[in-house]
Amino acid sequence: MPGIDDTRDFIPVGIAVMTISDTRTEADDVSGRILADRVTDAGHRLAGRVIVKDEIAAIQTQAKVWIADDRVDVVLATGGTGITGRDVTPEALEALYTKAIPGFGELFRMISYQIIGTSTIQSRATGGLAETTLLFGLPGSKGAVKDAWDQILLTQLDNRYRPCNFVELMPRFGER
Repeated sequence: MPGIDDTRDFIPVGIAVMTISDTRTEADDVSGRILADRVTDAGHRLAGRVIVKDEIAAIQTQAKVWIADDRVDVVLATGGTGITGRDVTPEALEALYTKAIPGFGELFRMISYQIIGTSTIQSRATGGLAETTLLFGLPGSKGAVKDAWDQILLTQLDNRYRPCNFVELMPRFGER
């Protein structure tokens, strides 16, 4: 049965939050704030929080800074995953992946379908590994970030979750 193994000690990881938006400010970045709060409430370290424009170069520049930072294990990007002309988060992140995690987007859309029905087809949520850093691109709505964190990332970023989780694999991400 999947679940938390309370006999194991929790291992906090460094998680950075990037909001992708041409219009948001720190004062009205609800989705970024939700993610940052959930990260710290779960016991992890908030390694950074920024807002960047819906531009591939801007997204990749910030992601690369965090990929190179040993204090950042995970980057959560919110926004820019739709299908309009300015939505470029998947293109930006996927170009940085050394290994894609297609199951993340698939699972996110399965969960989302139960909440918003066929509208989930418009989501291009994405996940992957860039060198030794996990990258996840989440939709920008507050409901979507709650669903992604509460129903996927909370457990997969908890080393106590059985039968397996991302945290226990982190020491092996750099293997060649």
